[in-house]
Amino acid sequence: MEDTKKVELFEKTPVPRAVMTLVIPTVLSSLVMVIYNLADTYFVGMLNDPIQNAAVTLASPVLLAFNAVNNLFGVGSSSMMSRALGRKDYDTVYKSSAFGFYCSLAGGLLISILCTLFRSPLLGILGAGADTTAATADYLRWTVSFGAVPAILNVVMAYMVRSEGASLHASIGTMSGCILNMILDPIFIMPWGLGMGAAGAGLATFLSNCVACAYFFVLLFCKRGRTYVCISPSKFSFSKPIIVGICAVGIPAAIQNLLNVTGMTVLNNFTSSYGSDAVAAMGIVQKLNMVPLQIALGAGQGIMPLVSYNYSSGDYRRMKHTISFTFKIALSFMAVVTVVYFIGADGLTAMFMKNEAIIGYGTKFLRGLCLALPFLCVDFLAVGIFQACGFGKLSLIFAILRKVVLEIPALFVLNYLFPLYGLAYAQFTAEVMLAAASVFVLAGIFRKLNRSES
Repeated sequence: MEDTKKVELFEKTPVPRAVMTLVIPTVLSSLVMVIYNLADTYFVGMLNDPIQNAAVTLASPVLLAFNAVNNLFGVGSSSMMSRALGRKDYDTVYKSSAFGFYCSLAGGLLISILCTLFRSPLLGILGAGADTTAATADYLRWTVSFGAVPAILNVVMAYMVRSEGASLHASIGTMSGCILNMILDPIFIMPWGLGMGAAGAGLATFLSNCVACAYFFVLLFCKRGRTYVCISPSKFSFSKPIIVGICAVGIPAAIQNLLNVTGMTVLNNFTSSYGSDAVAAMGIVQKLNMVPLQIALGAGQGIMPLVSYNYSSGDYRRMKHTISFTFKIALSFMAVVTVVYFIGADGLTAMFMKNEAIIGYGTKFLRGLCLALPFLCVDFLAVGIFQACGFGKLSLIFAILRKVVLEIPALFVLNYLFPLYGLAYAQFTAEVMLAAASVFVLAGIFRKLNRSES
C-alpha cells in the first residue's frame, strides 16, 4: 500500500510548508501538555490542604517513569516506521508499529501490576508518611494501578500516527485528553463538585487518558486500509531486525529521560539547602522555562518523520533543507524568548507569587536559565535528528554528555564558586559546549551525505 498524500508530503510538498504542517500541531500539543501537567497541582492547590498537595507531589516520580516506556517504544518505533517508509518497506512499518504497540501495552501492565502488588513499600520509597499515605495511595490507584496502560498507550500511539505524517491527528488525540482532564479536574477535586481531592485528580487523569486512547483506536478503525499504523496481533513478532532497530533508538531516548529526571533532582536538592523561598522561586522559573523547552522539543519531534523518510529514501538535499529551515525558525524564536525572559524576569516571576524574596530569587534564576535556551534548542534538534536517522549511539552519548559529564558536575562547581545563584548557570555552561559538539557532529554527517550524493 502506498498513500499518495503521505508520499506528497514527504517527497514533493515545499519544505517550509511540510515542516510547518508537521511541527505546528506538535508544538501546540506540547504546550497543551505543559498546561495539563500543571492542572492537577493547580486545582489540588486550591484546596489549601497540604496533605492533598503532598499526595500529587509524592506520586510524580512514578508518573515520570511512564516516559521511559513512552520514549523506548514511542520514539523507537516511530523512527523505525518513518525510515522504513522512506525505503518503501511497508512490511517493516507494520511489524514495527505492532511491536511498539504491544510492548508498550505490556510495559504499562507491568508497571500497573508491580505498583499495585508492592504499594506499601513503594509509598515508603516515595516518602509518604502516616498523614500522606492514604491520599497518595488513592491518587496512585487511579493514575497507575488503573491508569498506567492508557497513559502510556495514548502517547506511544501519537508517536506512531505522527511517524506517517499525520501530525494533526496525533496532536488532536493528545490534546483531547489534556483538555478533558482540565475540565474534569475541578469537578472531581473541588468541594463544590465531587470533593474527591487528590483521588479526584487521579480519576480525571485516568478518564482523560482513556478518551485519548479511544480517539486513536477510532482513528485507526476509520482509516483502516489507508494507514501504515498496524496493531494487528498477526504482525507482532520478535524479529531481531525490528527489535534491534527500535531499541537502538528507543533505549537511548529512555535513558535520556531518566537522566533529565536525575539532573532535576540534583538541582532541587542543592536549592533546598537555601530554604523554602529559594525552592519556590526555582520551581516557578522551571515552569516558565518549560514553555520554550516544550516548543523546542515539539519542533524536534515534529520534523523527525520528514528527516527519517528522506534520509532512508536518499533525498539528502531535502533532508538538509528541512534541518536548516527548522534551525533558523527555532533559533530565531528562542533568541526572542531569551531577550523577553531576561528583561522581564521580575514581572514574569511576580505573576506566580507576590513575595519580594521569591521574586528576587526568581529574577536572578530566570536570567541565568534563559541564557541556555538557544543552545538547548540546538541540542534538542540535533538529538531529534540523530533519533530520526537511527543514530541511537550518538543520541545516547549526547544524553550522557549533557547531564552526567557536563551539567551535574557544573552544578557542584558553580554552587561552590557562586553559592545558590551559580546553579542557574549550570545548564548554560553545559549547553554551550554541547551545542558546539552538536554542530561539529552534524557538520560531519552532512559531509558524509554530500560524498554519498556525489
